[in-house]
Amino acid sequence: MKFRQFIFIVILLVLGLTAYRFMQKKANPITATQTGWWQIQSIDTMKYSRDMAQVGLEDPKFDTTIDQQLKAIAMTGANYVAVGTPYDEKFIPMLTRWVTIARKYNLHVWFRGNFAGWEGWFDMPKISREQHLAMLTEFLARHGDLFENGDLFTPCPECENGGPGDPRQTGDIEGYRLFLTTEYRMSEDSFKQMGKDIKIYDSMNYDVASQVMDPRTTQALGGVVTIDHYVASPDQLVHDVRAIADASGGRVFLGEIGAPIPDINGDMSDAQQAEWLRSALSKLSSMPQVIGINYWVNVGGSTAIWDDQVNPKPAVLAITTFFSPEIITGSVKDQYNNLIANAKVRTMEKAVYTDTSGNFSIPALPTDTLLYISADKYVDKSIKIYDNTKNMDIVIERPTQSSVQSFLDYLRGLLSR
Repeated sequence: MKFRQFIFIVILLVLGLTAYRFMQKKANPITATQTGWWQIQSIDTMKYSRDMAQVGLEDPKFDTTIDQQLKAIAMTGANYVAVGTPYDEKFIPMLTRWVTIARKYNLHVWFRGNFAGWEGWFDMPKISREQHLAMLTEFLARHGDLFENGDLFTPCPECENGGPGDPRQTGDIEGYRLFLTTEYRMSEDSFKQMGKDIKIYDSMNYDVASQVMDPRTTQALGGVVTIDHYVASPDQLVHDVRAIADASGGRVFLGEIGAPIPDINGDMSDAQQAEWLRSALSKLSSMPQVIGINYWVNVGGSTAIWDDQVNPKPAVLAITTFFSPEIITGSVKDQYNNLIANAKVRTMEKAVYTDTSGNFSIPALPTDTLLYISADKYVDKSIKIYDNTKNMDIVIERPTQSSVQSFLDYLRGLLSR
């Protein structure tokens, strides 16, 4: 082969590889990296944000209580706080106080209140479905300023507890479904008109969800089943999450979990509570069906993880381990310095994929010792995880290949540099 022909072929190869790399970046979407275990990591404040809403209205010093609680929640690594303050106009000043202080600590808000008349809170007169829908329309129209992009909203949490009653007893499954989907669409339209990105979740008791959340209803409610569920053991929790995900065809947001509930768990010491929570979160962390966790409750009640003076119990450390995991970052490339997109990087509990630049981030537990890397047409690899591991440059190799393929990989490596 003449020298000119050789140079011409090399130039064509370089141009072809450049086009190939461009098309590859266009074709491969940026895959999700992971900076926490779940998209939603939340702690509930119902015992104070809802149950004490009326008392707090008359107490300007109540802001100190709110501040102490939300500061403690933020320190766990939670990215959401669930606020149960009613949506009635008289409670808007209290709801505003919770939201304002949550923003101070960079917490998104899961608006998990309701109109007090739905269940008769604070001796308010009961309201119907039609009244609820009209009041919801007015609330969102008047108070859109409370919401920020990324917040969560529930129009009617555990809706079976009020209005016409539990569909398991009334037999009105279709009416219940229709009410939830109507309010979902109305809320969705309201947030679109505001120009705000707010996710809507309809939480309900697990037994209700088992009857109501068929695939059609799940799709109509955004493809997510939000369940409030208390069980004796973490194994039972895992079993039930898998069952509801399979039956509904949706992913699962655990809207309430916690222990101990005396009638279910019996008595627990603080150490036993922490171990129950640690075990539950560990098992849930490896379930791709689960998009989020809301621990119920922060202060007050048998499941509280802080005492009334906001002193942490051992369970706080258990939840912080998962809400604020060590984050391992790095890149995956081949022996010729070509960055590899869509390579799978995983621990025993979590898996992510590299983005189009070959980069990844993944959370790891203290018990994780190995990182496993795999990619199509490359040899699988495992490497040890060391303390405070950051910016790992991981090299994986193709199996035995032809000299031509090696040369092409080498040229791609040159281009990448």
